[in-house]
Amino acid sequence: MDISLDILAILFFVAGLAAFIDAIAGGGGLLTVPALLAAGVPPTQALATNKLQSSFGSFSATYYFVRNGLVDLRQMVLAIICTFVGSAVGAELVQVIDAGLLTTMIPALLIVISLYFLFAPQASVHGGKAKISDGLFAFTVGTSIGFYDGFFGPGTGSLFTICFVTLAGLGIVEATARTKVLNFTSNIAALMFFIMAGLPVWEIGLVMAVGGFIGARIGAKIVVSNGRKLIRPMVVIMSMLMAVKLLWEQNPQWFQ
Repeated sequence: MDISLDILAILFFVAGLAAFIDAIAGGGGLLTVPALLAAGVPPTQALATNKLQSSFGSFSATYYFVRNGLVDLRQMVLAIICTFVGSAVGAELVQVIDAGLLTTMIPALLIVISLYFLFAPQASVHGGKAKISDGLFAFTVGTSIGFYDGFFGPGTGSLFTICFVTLAGLGIVEATARTKVLNFTSNIAALMFFIMAGLPVWEIGLVMAVGGFIGARIGAKIVVSNGRKLIRPMVVIMSMLMAVKLLWEQNPQWFQ
């Protein structure tokens, strides 16, 4: 598809901002998916292209956290496997759903997730007592959120972080680091199946990938709890505005 240079430039900066947000608090996909849809990318291709660009950002943040000793991959093998499987199943399922239905679902999902982020409790800096075992966490949280990421995606990072804090009892920094590992896992799993189906728009995805890689690296360096106070409401406001915009385009009679 033909995309003008000014639209590509906008998508580049949106991807950078989204990856920056995602590295700190999650929810970056709430910006990139609506932006891709607004640029005229069909729904299924928008999700596939989003996985392409977000894989670079999540890899950038993951590499930074692993290199700096904030996460031990050996402790996450089972969670990585479960997340990969869940995401692969979700990516396959989304390809057989009618595009019109998916277009209708996306604004509703954006609104529901945004409201959840708005009212969900803030994660603490210090960890607490784990409520479930690592194995149960991997099978339940890893598989289910992995499935969601393969099927839709926006907000996956925030959901993982909240679960790591509330269920696994981790502090916010370690939770964020582990989140990016599983986020990268689910991105790669879904991307593999989307590529086999020929769905990503490569010229858009690669341009956004560069912005995402840069934004994620910057965000990973400033993972502190104070940053969440500004970023969280910003993600909610922007995603709600995007959802309203999409609803207006699909149902203009509602706003008359």
